[in-house]
Amino acid sequence: MQSPPVCYRHPGRETYVRCNRCERPICPDCMVAASVGFQCPECVAAGGKDVRQARTVFGGRLTGDTSRLSIAIIALNVLVYLAGLLLGERELQEQYGNRTGGLVRFVEGGRTFDVVLGGVATGEYYRLFTAAFLHAGPLHLALNMFALAQLGPVLESALGRTRFLALYLLAALGGSALSFLVSDPGTLGVGASGAIFGLFGAYYIVMRRLGGETKSILVLLAINLVITFSIPIIDWRAHVGGLVTGALVAAAFAYAPKGPRRGRVQAGACAAIALVLVVLITVRKLTVGS
Repeated sequence: MQSPPVCYRHPGRETYVRCNRCERPICPDCMVAASVGFQCPECVAAGGKDVRQARTVFGGRLTGDTSRLSIAIIALNVLVYLAGLLLGERELQEQYGNRTGGLVRFVEGGRTFDVVLGGVATGEYYRLFTAAFLHAGPLHLALNMFALAQLGPVLESALGRTRFLALYLLAALGGSALSFLVSDPGTLGVGASGAIFGLFGAYYIVMRRLGGETKSILVLLAINLVITFSIPIIDWRAHVGGLVTGALVAAAFAYAPKGPRRGRVQAGACAAIALVLVVLITVRKLTVGS
């Protein structure tokens, strides 16, 4: 006569319930409710290991709120602007704006004299990033933040939070780098426009990769470029540098081959783009008198 089945984890307990996956007998203490029937603790643990983190279409981690980082960047820009109103906008721009710096020649009252201005050329590299969070006035701030509010959440949803942050910061750096590369030593630039133009370029690349509608973004980009080159006080260098950098970063994210190595390929591409920018910045620094 065959003895009754006993729990595989508790041999002294008879049971007629089996795990739905491995079919081993399990007692009430070992039963874990499943969608159908029960499973043993080992199968539940093994199943948990097989569950993959939800990913965006380009490999980023999928989070519940796909606009949180965009909102945080907007809030930071607004807070910095308010701080400027309290501390002095001009003082903040002079200290943290993207200025080439170095040896500047002045002519005043028929006399010529040289002055060394602080800037990126004198080692103040933080200006390349901090300038992207400063604005020249409320309209400047409002236009940039409106564009960020429109483009940011879409890209954040498609790329994931980490990739979106990398895109934004690299585009900001690309804009500052080109401005530093070709601007005169005394030039001072502020604004998130380089990063925003990077989002324009990235949006086009992402939509094209996904087979989405791209005509409207091209029209909007063309209008913004016309404005950029029509108004002398606008730093076209920052806009173009951000646009090109953002498009390149987005292309690296969108066209990286799928598979377990996709994240490494994307990270490597971002590192390569950053390295190129660093080289350009270094070359320019060596050519500016200090």
